[in-house]
Amino acid sequence: MSIIILIASIFLLLVLISAVKLNAFISLIIASFFVGITKGMLFPDIINSLQQGIGSTLGSLILIIALGVILGNILSDSGAAQRISSVMIRSFGIKHIKWAMLLTGFAVGISMFYNAGFVILIPMVFAVAKTTKQPIIYLGIAMASALSVTHGFLPPHPGPTAIAVIFKADIGKTLLYGLIIALPTLVIAGIVFPEFIKKIVANPPKGLFESKTFDENEMPSFGISFLTALIPVILMALATTSELSLPEESSLRHILGFIGNPTTSMLIAVLFAIVFLGINRGRKMQDIMDKSSSALSSATMIIMIIAAGGAFKQVLIDSGIGTDLATSFEQSTLSPLLLGWLIATIIRIALGSATVAGLTAAGIVQPLVASSGINSELMVLSIGAGSLMCSHVNDTGFWMFKEYFGISISDTFKTWTIMETIIGVMGLTGVLFLNLLVG
Repeated sequence: MSIIILIASIFLLLVLISAVKLNAFISLIIASFFVGITKGMLFPDIINSLQQGIGSTLGSLILIIALGVILGNILSDSGAAQRISSVMIRSFGIKHIKWAMLLTGFAVGISMFYNAGFVILIPMVFAVAKTTKQPIIYLGIAMASALSVTHGFLPPHPGPTAIAVIFKADIGKTLLYGLIIALPTLVIAGIVFPEFIKKIVANPPKGLFESKTFDENEMPSFGISFLTALIPVILMALATTSELSLPEESSLRHILGFIGNPTTSMLIAVLFAIVFLGINRGRKMQDIMDKSSSALSSATMIIMIIAAGGAFKQVLIDSGIGTDLATSFEQSTLSPLLLGWLIATIIRIALGSATVAGLTAAGIVQPLVASSGINSELMVLSIGAGSLMCSHVNDTGFWMFKEYFGISISDTFKTWTIMETIIGVMGLTGVLFLNLLVG
């Protein structure tokens, strides 16, 4: 019954958005009520799930998104994004510009949460696409694939790190094996796959980022431009390094942890940008704030849709659909590597959250791993790969990609969903291959 309700809710959502032309925010709320009612949840519990889902999603994202939009607007409006893109183009050439976006996404993704990395790099994607006349989606997938791979495979990201703790896996080995699997995965998902989607046209929200083309003498230097964009990355990397190398009672660790928090680091970057890309270059504070406010207005619907996606995900979790699906596989005789990947995939499809899918799958197969002697590090990566599979309408990442690039539901499936599935399948393939060598 749970899988029927899940499929019906997704079908309802697609009909409301695509056929009825209802706003995605309203459609997601209606689909959430449908799931709760059909699963027999009490009405107050449905409302509580909606509120909790919206609160937990916006609680962790709204400051990052808002500050990211302001930072991106300043980078674009000052010419800094165009400066960075022009240097990237000169360094890699237009023919290899996808590699530039992929490597940038990978470098940023190593130390930064997916959502924070996405909102920081989006203005770069727009600037590079405008300068090179390359399709925005073509470059956006290259960037997003790298962020997604680091999010799912590589410690110290929360998902793979938490799963490694459950399996008592060695973090260093997990990172090493993850990097080995990540390389071919990125080539297929971020370099080869975009060649098949070049004709999909993006229509980003108007006013989100400045579209002006700057002359050479109007742009800030590459050094200050690049440093501004990298401040959150540097601060988050320092925080992560301190967690791994300094004792828990260390004052320095607490300080670095505070300034390396995604929200704090983004605020520092915004203040730095206001001073060095704005006021020091002759712009008035009022002008900078007016442009930032306009950009935030353009991002309002993006934020609301992401919040509704969080509500939909929470109702799926609280209704027990994910648990119902997972328990049916507990007695399977499949290899733990394949079983962990499969359970994570099913829960990912059901609930949308990669982290929830990974941790739930790890809890289910952990007893099997303890008794089978399977490689713990590969188990972490197998579940991590499954947790990225088949992202669709119950995943906030799906809606972020759709709304920032301004594409249809069907085009988001053709781009984002297929990219995530490629990463998941390639991840499993890499795990099974490594198991032959080190298992």
